[in-house]
Amino acid sequence: MSLQLKVRLLGFASGTPLLVLDDTAAYSLGVRPHDRLLVRRGGSEVIAVVNVAQNLPQDIALVNDEVARALGLENGDVVEVLAVQPPRSSRYVRAFLSGSSLSYEEVRAIVEDIVRNALDEVELAALVTAANQRGLSIEEAYYFSRAMVETGERLDLGVSPVLDKHSIGGVPGDKTTLLVVPIIASLGYYIPKTSSRAITSPAGTADRAEVLMPVNLTLEEVRRIVLKVGGCIAWGGALGLAPADDKIIRVEYPLAIDPFLVPSIIAKKAAVGATHVVMDLPVGRGAKVKTLEEARNLSRILVEVGRRMGIKLACVATLGDQPVGLTAGPALEAREALSALLGEGPADLVDKAASLAGVLLEMVGIASGKAVALEVLRSGKAYLRMREIVEAQGGDPDVKPQDIPVGDKRFTLRAEREGMVIWINNVAVATAARLAGAPKDKGAGVELHVKMGSVVKAGQPLLTVYSEHSAKLQAAEEYLKTTMAVSVGKPEESMVLAHLHYEPLISLEH
Repeated sequence: MSLQLKVRLLGFASGTPLLVLDDTAAYSLGVRPHDRLLVRRGGSEVIAVVNVAQNLPQDIALVNDEVARALGLENGDVVEVLAVQPPRSSRYVRAFLSGSSLSYEEVRAIVEDIVRNALDEVELAALVTAANQRGLSIEEAYYFSRAMVETGERLDLGVSPVLDKHSIGGVPGDKTTLLVVPIIASLGYYIPKTSSRAITSPAGTADRAEVLMPVNLTLEEVRRIVLKVGGCIAWGGALGLAPADDKIIRVEYPLAIDPFLVPSIIAKKAAVGATHVVMDLPVGRGAKVKTLEEARNLSRILVEVGRRMGIKLACVATLGDQPVGLTAGPALEAREALSALLGEGPADLVDKAASLAGVLLEMVGIASGKAVALEVLRSGKAYLRMREIVEAQGGDPDVKPQDIPVGDKRFTLRAEREGMVIWINNVAVATAARLAGAPKDKGAGVELHVKMGSVVKAGQPLLTVYSEHSAKLQAAEEYLKTTMAVSVGKPEESMVLAHLHYEPLISLEH
């Protein structure tokens, strides 16, 4: 049975297609809340999750932005709706949850149904939870990588080699991509860098790059720009590459787990046609990967799945105990990246960018890759190529670091004692920057005045928070007053991070 219903637009996006029915209409279709409906108009259709309301006109369907975009709907349009049975892939998810391994055909069915929204968020959460509890085998990681690529758009540059760089993230201030892309492109190689926006960090690469130039490019625009100037930095969310991955990430985020890390990375690299990829694995107590042994284990899986997807991949463990450079937040980081390209950047940022670019260059036969990358930076060739990339993407190639505005509301945290900086808390720096408004407010963020090992005097500035709004600055200030963002101690006390309050145990008398 189907119904013809008039559409009213809800005017919001929820991440998944949603349709609201009156309870009488839902009863006649035999559906309950969270069931699925097939919604048709003309030759287009979309599967939507059902919500049920009372006292809604029986001939009305409320639809969110995802349904409206999929079918090109406006208020008053008529759609046909009918109930659909749970997809076959839901059985595969239940079997996976029970401990069964997945074949490629089963993975492909799951991924196809994720893309067309046939699996609801409960089933998707079950898939993600099961993968987190039992882990993906190398075969399953490869199957998901392959299926994610095959069910999305692909970039075909028609050239080889195609180079790429990726970081698993977790360290604030990591703006190395803004250096690596122009370094590689200035040497005549192609590097179509698709990047994410921030989820939990003060800025994703797309947020940083957007300060300098538009990043919401189409696949054809990416192709044209890369073939013209060698590289680009585009927001991957606008390109339709491996779309199942974006839907999986939406479920992973609130659960604070990342079991699809490997297929997520490999699928995105394969979708842009990358032949050689350098993978940055930050290691440290403030990073996602805590030890070198964890990094080695992850590296083995990444390299093998990459090989099966036709990608030559090299992993590099980098220091992740403190932020990269001195800034965290879109505008502050864009400033710092431009300064580095002009020869005035922090030593750790320059070293990391040159090291990663150097590995990529050595992968394609360039000897002494890091030295070559450093020379490209020193000579100004990378800066000139970045100007060309910015201009090709519609930005101002003449922009200078000091031209980029940052928040005018500021708070400076100062050292309470003389000593040496023995710890910088990545989480605290990121949280303070986000409370100040980053990444949505481009001018918000944190600027460090010290690094680990710096010797400071009492009253010396440790960091400054920038914000565009007084209330947000106050929230960041109050947070920093209750959290140790920068730990200062005497060298002989450096093994002690803090004295923690505790209550003595009460002995029990028998």
